[in-house]
Amino acid sequence: MNYQLADVLEAPIISEKSTIAAEKDHRFVFKVKKQATKKQVKNAVEAMFSVEVDSVHVLNVKGKEKRFGKTLGQRSDWKKAYVKLKPGHDINFATP
Repeated sequence: MNYQLADVLEAPIISEKSTIAAEKDHRFVFKVKKQATKKQVKNAVEAMFSVEVDSVHVLNVKGKEKRFGKTLGQRSDWKKAYVKLKPGHDINFATP
């Protein structure tokens, strides 16, 4: 399947862990499509933020089991990507 670059990245993940990774070694975390490959993630980040990507690590996150009253439910599985930028490049999510 061929995805448009804008469709590959769903959202940045802003958490305490991802903020520390961004400050420490320029590693940013994104929620991506389940079918996205490392190459597609790299191309999408480079095109959308005008930066150079050093490496991409992807992992599948299993959905949690949640209880809704008496019934047991399951959240959807999803994929996230850790994108490391080359030195001298940065992404700032605070600016519009």
